[in-house]
Amino acid sequence: MTLNAITSDALDGIRHGFFTRKGGASSGIYAGLNCGTGSQDLREAVGINRARVAVAMDVPPEALVSVHQIHSPDVVTVDGPSNDKPKADAVVTATPGLALTILTADCQPVLFADRGAGVIGAAHAGWKGAMDGVLEATLEAMVALGARRENTTAVIGPSISQRAYEVGPEFFDRFLDMDPDYGRFFAGGQGDRVQFDLPAFGLHKLREAGVGHAEWTRHCTYSDPVKFYSYRRSVHEKEADYGRLIAAIRL
Repeated sequence: MTLNAITSDALDGIRHGFFTRKGGASSGIYAGLNCGTGSQDLREAVGINRARVAVAMDVPPEALVSVHQIHSPDVVTVDGPSNDKPKADAVVTATPGLALTILTADCQPVLFADRGAGVIGAAHAGWKGAMDGVLEATLEAMVALGARRENTTAVIGPSISQRAYEVGPEFFDRFLDMDPDYGRFFAGGQGDRVQFDLPAFGLHKLREAGVGHAEWTRHCTYSDPVKFYSYRRSVHEKEADYGRLIAAIRL
């Protein structure tokens, strides 16, 4: 079955995609293209799904490079396929033929490219990773490979939107303690609850880090269960687990 990948004109000329649920082999609560090896989905189904993504990215399955995501600011640099999945939340390379991948289910998948330098990156940026500097660290790792910040494009893929991301006062205070100006990423909610704009915060962090161009595809994972998995939606619907979306980029 044909997969569906959201792409950005800003990354034109670089093979990439924020893959939706369409075209996968998983069923039940995972129905669709669940690529999360850490989910409780059938291992065989996840393997089929990842193989289909590899075909779409025009690489062998072993060239799908991934990391063991831990909501950290840690980045790894790779130059070839590996069976290892180091604990990190971003990966960069200057090696053609490797498809860098990130898994998400509300957090931000961010794809980076400096076409001229031939350097790409992929990052998983939830609120904690974004606050702790994973986006800036990804750019720094790309620069170490020859990229230039001002020539780098970064695209945030499907993520939870502000209208669906209600948080408590402790969460709000944590951001204000770091920088009182961060209050602009919150809007009023019910009672003492507020709504956090994760993509706007990600864009702010990218632009502050000096990226040449940054944008969000403006797709909300929570609000579209047909296209996207969502951790928060699974909690609200009292489901036992949830699928993971995959984003990929290659030279």
